[in-house]
Amino acid sequence: MKIIDLTHKITETMPVYPGTEPPHLSIANTYEKDGFRETLLTMFSHTGTHVDPPSHLFPDRTSLDSLPVSQFAGKALVIDCTNLQEGEAITMQQLLPYGSLTDKADFLLFNLGWDKRWGRPDYFNNYPCIDEAVLNFILNSEKKGIGFDVIGVDPIGDAELPRHKKLFAEHDIINIENLTNLDQCGSELFWFFALPLHYENADGAPIRAIAFWEDKIQ
Repeated sequence: MKIIDLTHKITETMPVYPGTEPPHLSIANTYEKDGFRETLLTMFSHTGTHVDPPSHLFPDRTSLDSLPVSQFAGKALVIDCTNLQEGEAITMQQLLPYGSLTDKADFLLFNLGWDKRWGRPDYFNNYPCIDEAVLNFILNSEKKGIGFDVIGVDPIGDAELPRHKKLFAEHDIINIENLTNLDQCGSELFWFFALPLHYENADGAPIRAIAFWEDKIQ
């Protein structure tokens, strides 16, 4: 079995959405005083590699904890968009080389190569975003989710969040942000898990995202 971790590590110095407080990892108990170590984690629900559900934007829509666990697992396909320049759109042209695989995938994961900028100021530059046609294809083909190796599905400077809103207004779909290592996943279908923290009324949560390829069990 081959497994690839698609998740950024949570640290106190990691990139966070502008204006958001970074996570804090405080030692709550120590070996010397308590005989064990325990860490108090303080962070926003959309920290690091994380998932957005419809309730992230709409109060009457589906929260993460209301979705079945099957929503977070399935067949995924990485779409190579590394040839795009800053500010260019992700169009159906990027999907064409994959043929029918785009229909068979439960998740489309867009590789912009942006994870190489993680921890650098240009991570927040004008990354490419999906256009209207790609968004319509995703919704019409009833995907379980989409994912990106950037910090948002909308441009970082667009406070109106039109793609988020269209994605979540009427569809139970998840959006995954800040993925990494998508360049290691090849151009065929693979198994994908993006399991969030399971808490009440979840508007988003950090995930451990993994890709794996299963060998035959002898």
